[in-house]
Amino acid sequence: MTTLEQLLDLPRFSDLEILSAHKNLERKVESVEITETPDVANFIPKNAIVLTTAMIYKDDQSKMKHLLDTLVSKDVAALGIKVGRFIDDIDQDVVDYASKVDVPIVKVPSSQPLGRLLYQMLSYIWDAKTEQLTYALDIQKRFSGLLMHDVNLSRFIAELGKIINAPVILLSPWHKVISNSQYFSRSDHPASFYIEQIDDHHYDKINEGNSSFIVKDLKGENVQVLGYPVNVDTYFPFHLIILKPEQIPYPVSEFAIEQAILVLTFILFKNYKVDEFFDIMKSDFLSQLIKAKTDQTHDHRNWVDLGSRYGLVHSKYYRLALAYCVPNKDNKTKLIYRQEEAAIAKKWLEAQLPLRIKNVIIFKVKNTNEIALLFQSQEPDANKVLQTLADELKEALSIQLCFAFGNPYEAITNISSSFIEAKSALDEATRLFNPNVVNYYHPKGLVGLFENTNEESIHYYCEKILKDLAYPNDQSQKELRNTLKHYLDYNCEITKTATALYLHRNTIKYRIKQCEKLLGLSVKDPENSLNLRLALELSESGNESSEQAEPGA
Repeated sequence: MTTLEQLLDLPRFSDLEILSAHKNLERKVESVEITETPDVANFIPKNAIVLTTAMIYKDDQSKMKHLLDTLVSKDVAALGIKVGRFIDDIDQDVVDYASKVDVPIVKVPSSQPLGRLLYQMLSYIWDAKTEQLTYALDIQKRFSGLLMHDVNLSRFIAELGKIINAPVILLSPWHKVISNSQYFSRSDHPASFYIEQIDDHHYDKINEGNSSFIVKDLKGENVQVLGYPVNVDTYFPFHLIILKPEQIPYPVSEFAIEQAILVLTFILFKNYKVDEFFDIMKSDFLSQLIKAKTDQTHDHRNWVDLGSRYGLVHSKYYRLALAYCVPNKDNKTKLIYRQEEAAIAKKWLEAQLPLRIKNVIIFKVKNTNEIALLFQSQEPDANKVLQTLADELKEALSIQLCFAFGNPYEAITNISSSFIEAKSALDEATRLFNPNVVNYYHPKGLVGLFENTNEESIHYYCEKILKDLAYPNDQSQKELRNTLKHYLDYNCEITKTATALYLHRNTIKYRIKQCEKLLGLSVKDPENSLNLRLALELSESGNESSEQAEPGA
């Protein structure tokens, strides 16, 4: 990178003089332009030196202030004004204004043709860029060689730190240190010391491109930081952090660092694909394990041996839980975001959960965004651990996790039952506006099986079984319904039914016969009894309670 200070220090430009006052002349110079038009800012690139004779300002130099204002937005490196042709000198108030808006004014003597000055400056800049480009390509070859030799991330980051002569840190999408250069092995404080000072605002700036900002060292002194996004996913990038970029030697350029990031992206992407293939194998194994109880061909499989490569162990405790990323109104319909969100949550759990709970296996559930957690030992603090992990992930990436547990079982083949229960608990939790972080399966009973059935179907079923007794309006039919319900509740025992309703036994017998006549079936038949009990329960909400005792007959 060529700077204004480097350019003006060259002997060939020794006759150029900076008139305005500036604290820092380390300004990037990428181009040189000649112009005599006042709207030149609309047509030049950023970081350019603008050369002019100021012909149009010869009668009123104060108008040059507006030109300076327009050049500020283009991050112009300097405004070079040739004197001795149209203006003999530059007014002091223009120089003072240039100092105020921080645009250096360079006085070009009349002996220096602007065309030759343009050519000399551009030649130097282009030579520097050619050298930087050549070096960047050499770096790319070097890193590509590392990629072909299947180096790991730690080795790559160590090599990058050596090449650019600056501390380098690679962060996960949830902003934890994955790897760092060897600088930190000689440092008094770890890489995490600096990373903890980077907040969400900094990460937002980095994700927009690259960003430079300041953190503090142990002595409280400023340390410049460069941050780059490493986009393996669309929404959850890794981050490359470079400390003290002022130490980066020439001819290492921005382009060279971009080449390193490109190779780093390939390494991370390759690792993603390897993990993805392994996840598919794990998901297939889980699917087979869940189906084992109903698939007779798998009766004699040794599931522990088959699953040992995934972490399956012999145990008397197997419990399955499902994890799910709770959507919000902004991302609910973003399918790619939801997929990447689930993938990041899984990697987060894989990195954090085994450190706090032993013998837990994490699976991706096939064809869903759900994550399965198989616990193989009883953990009294599991609820607390999962709550903590969910809070940490929400703070890091604004991802809200929800967990749903099935019941524990001793036999590994009963994992299918635990999975079904966990799925039921998760379905129930996700229907809530604000579900609990940790949810458990609760048996629903027979009526609970009809929770997701529409009311019209339930109404039809009840009327088909109970006929006029399903939703009676007549008082006598209400009495028959109430008697039938109690009769079935007391397992068809007339004496207990009569006692409960304060009625004579003969009255109960009569009413049951009336019910059988109305329904056209025997209420004592086991199948009929089950259907009647179910229909009575399902239709209960549509009837007023008739539980009050009737006067004796």
